[in-house]
Amino acid sequence: MRISPQWLHEFVEIKASDHQLADDLTLAGVAVESIKTEINSHPMLFEMEIGTNRPDAMCHYGVARECSAIYELDLKPIAPKLPKAKPSAKPFPIEIQDADGCKRYTARVIRNVKIGPSPEKILNRLKIDDHGGISNAVDASNYTLMEMGHPTHAFDLDKLEGGKIIVRRARAGETLKTLDGVDRKLESEDLIIADAARPVALAGVMGGLDTAISATTKNILIESAWFDPATVRKTARRLGMHTDASHIFERGADWGATALACNRVAELILTSAGGELEGEPVDAIAGHVVRHSLILRQREILRQLGKDIPETQVTGLLTRLGFKAEQRKGEDILSKLKGQLPEGVTFRMLYQSGLLPPNATPEELEKIVREHSKSPLVELLNEKLVWIVDLPTWRLDVEREIDLIEEIARIHGYNKFANTLPSFSGGVIELPDAPKETRLRSELLALGYNETISPTFIAPADAQVFSKSQVVMLANPLSDEQSAMRTSLVPGMLGMLGWNLNRGASDVRLFEMGHVFQLVNEKSAEQKTICLGATGTADEASVHGKARSYSFFDLKGDVEALLSAFEIRTLAFTPNADAAYHPGRSAKVIADGQLVAQIGQIHPDVAAARKLKQEIYVAEIYLDQLFPLGLRTSRYQPLSKFPAVDRDFSFTFADAVGFEQIQSAVQALNIAEMQSFKPAEVFRGGTIPAGKYSLLVRAQFQSADRTLRDDEVAQWSAQIIKAMEALGGSMRS
Repeated sequence: MRISPQWLHEFVEIKASDHQLADDLTLAGVAVESIKTEINSHPMLFEMEIGTNRPDAMCHYGVARECSAIYELDLKPIAPKLPKAKPSAKPFPIEIQDADGCKRYTARVIRNVKIGPSPEKILNRLKIDDHGGISNAVDASNYTLMEMGHPTHAFDLDKLEGGKIIVRRARAGETLKTLDGVDRKLESEDLIIADAARPVALAGVMGGLDTAISATTKNILIESAWFDPATVRKTARRLGMHTDASHIFERGADWGATALACNRVAELILTSAGGELEGEPVDAIAGHVVRHSLILRQREILRQLGKDIPETQVTGLLTRLGFKAEQRKGEDILSKLKGQLPEGVTFRMLYQSGLLPPNATPEELEKIVREHSKSPLVELLNEKLVWIVDLPTWRLDVEREIDLIEEIARIHGYNKFANTLPSFSGGVIELPDAPKETRLRSELLALGYNETISPTFIAPADAQVFSKSQVVMLANPLSDEQSAMRTSLVPGMLGMLGWNLNRGASDVRLFEMGHVFQLVNEKSAEQKTICLGATGTADEASVHGKARSYSFFDLKGDVEALLSAFEIRTLAFTPNADAAYHPGRSAKVIADGQLVAQIGQIHPDVAAARKLKQEIYVAEIYLDQLFPLGLRTSRYQPLSKFPAVDRDFSFTFADAVGFEQIQSAVQALNIAEMQSFKPAEVFRGGTIPAGKYSLLVRAQFQSADRTLRDDEVAQWSAQIIKAMEALGGSMRS
């Protein structure tokens, strides 16, 4: 958002330069990201970064309040000057049918206005946020939002049927054409503003076109309300709408500002469009936003900040921020134990300050004081100074004593605290799997991979494509594209590979280690995995040969290198991984009978959907299954002084018989002197029938304490031939 420092000067007489002001606001946690000069007819504008928990600072008056506290200057109030209203026969009827969705709705009527362009000052300030002028009535609402941060709306009074406003949930089949000209199909969860016959606005999001201000409008109804943040957020997300109003309401508007905002809009309209007020404001209240007071202890300020802040400064800065801070002594607060606390002190205050356990009764309070001499509650008796702090309605982010201490710290100035390290008496405790993770990282970096980090939130479609697990959905997602917890690291890896490819990096090797999530018995469960992604060239072109593209076997070799660090007795690769992988260039990795990984090329359809033009190879390694196997221990074995004997075996096998089956069958013979059994050559075609292949394997025999005899080697060779024939193999002559 943009803030004009010139506008701030209307509320606070700031002596600091604009650049100094920007620095001071940033240090106080209201960040000025950049300074723009000569933009939209304004000599200087601040580009602000306001946290989502501070909707009160998303306007000029809110930032001015921060300036007032920082520089200890008076803040000029917004006080609309309105003429005496013309008496009305009866107040305009406002009916709130949904008290949870709307706790307050303020409205007032202006008649005989003349719709036209806004004054130059209004139009110039609307340009701060790139708003063009619409009309003096509509611009008054937009101006008030920029000034004091509370959304308002103006209806053409003569277009409201039945002469009343009803705040309710939408009914089945209802529709509303919003100000952007789009017909919106409403659902029963949507909170709407309606007249006696139809919806006229989406509460907290956007008004309706049929009751909008036009050039022929003569009579106006101004509304200013408080809507439930969750309700507004749900409707805005479902309809894909994000407006200036919904941005504030979703984060929590000021319940206490509805009447002031309504009067401010009325003042601006009367000034620029003429007309006359009819009747007093109608202020319908269906509920209050309760803000319980807090207890703030001077000793706790010192404990948390490590610095003694003068009590006058604490009271002053809290007061300038809108809090009401009253000083007391600890013994005064707890002068009566059996529930007869002093005026202004409640059990809720004691709970929120951490001085009472939840649901404590007055009798339990007395017992705590009598039996536990060192309880927090008893310690309060010895406090020299405490404050009872009443919270303003616009600071919904302040809920505990520590929140007040944070306010004191940021306004006092983080840069004014000494640079000291906190005391530490413990020791660093290494997590059980840390050595294994470190080993994997070292191996991958040595293989030429770079570590990356991708978002934990992904689109639901990606979560379902890359995993069969039940998806964990977010209750309050940032967007539809990030509304599910990731069930696999592959979507994030594909996104990062694509990002590099789109920027000219054709040879990419990445890996990520992190958690994936799934629903198990309706509860979220997490699993740690590691994902490898590779594409591009495996071997560069040289005088010795042409370039070679990265292939499935390069990835297989990298995965085997990683798994070689673990105590694995049998390792097998079975064809075809999940549906997201290429059916002919993928495999599942089985270690000691346990699925520990899936590897292969991404399915062409998946790659095409993500506009990935190169062949992409990915491996998922499930660390929760791999880590129990343990790291391999290095063992020394001296070389034998006796000669080795090699024997080759040439067999024909059906394509369905893989080398893992052959190797497992031969290893099951438990020939102690067999040092290795490896494939030497694979051949298809020629005299080999279709559906079969020729395999040349080489076995090596060697003893550590003697020279082997020919009859021994012949006996072992016969056993190997018999084992391969049992798999359907036939020896070639």
